Amino acid sequence: MPAAILPVAAGFWTDHRDEISAAATILIATGIALLIDRALVRRSGGLSGLVRRNGEISAVTDTRLRMLRRLVFVGIIVIGVALALMQFPAVKRTAAGVLASSAVLGLVVGFAARQTLANLIAGILLAITQPIRIGDLVQFEGQTGVVEDVRLTYTYLRAEDNRRIIVPNERLASTTIENFTIMDPRVEIEVTIGLPVDCDPSRALEALSEVGEPEVAAVEKDGYQILVRAHAEHPLDRREVAARIRAECVERLRRENILG
Repeated sequence: MPAAILPVAAGFWTDHRDEISAAATILIATGIALLIDRALVRRSGGLSGLVRRNGEISAVTDTRLRMLRRLVFVGIIVIGVALALMQFPAVKRTAAGVLASSAVLGLVVGFAARQTLANLIAGILLAITQPIRIGDLVQFEGQTGVVEDVRLTYTYLRAEDNRRIIVPNERLASTTIENFTIMDPRVEIEVTIGLPVDCDPSRALEALSEVGEPEVAAVEKDGYQILVRAHAEHPLDRREVAARIRAECVERLRRENILG
């Protein structure tokens, strides 16, 4: 029985050698890409000199490592697919003809993939120059959100209501971005408290001084507004911190019999 199988296997290999070699090449390339990607992930965890106080890797390093990982992964896969296609004689002949007219092909491919290439190059520039980083609170074209990921062609922002804003990298690289946390990772929180006109503003400011930095923001005929400034340690915590500050302000004002 085994002797009868050998000729069949040999014939199958002869008939499908190119397909088997191509599939094996793609599998090997995928395996290498995954191994290198995991090695980069482990390496990023060992960069103890670039960590924050909470043990997480810094935003600058995180952004660049993510871009590097994706570039390496995609590069290995592209090379693997190219080597797999070269297993077929027809592809080799086509490639020879393509190389003879590489200038024309370059123009055609460049024109067809202009937008994709522009986004890719812009993504690399964003990772290198760092106008935005993973975890930054930014405003772009009226949209405000936290940078969740900077990918090869698109950047993902998380809005305050958990919406995902997906922006092409070319647009980010060619327009003005307001980054609230690029210098200080903390986010300033502003809470406005309305008080009646018969309340003593000096007592109110004194009572709220332990909550944040209070100031009289506006005076109206029926009362005045007190603005309390504080900080959230992370952009995603700003709504929770603002709610806590409002509750503390009301509690302190009632404790001092300012609100009655």
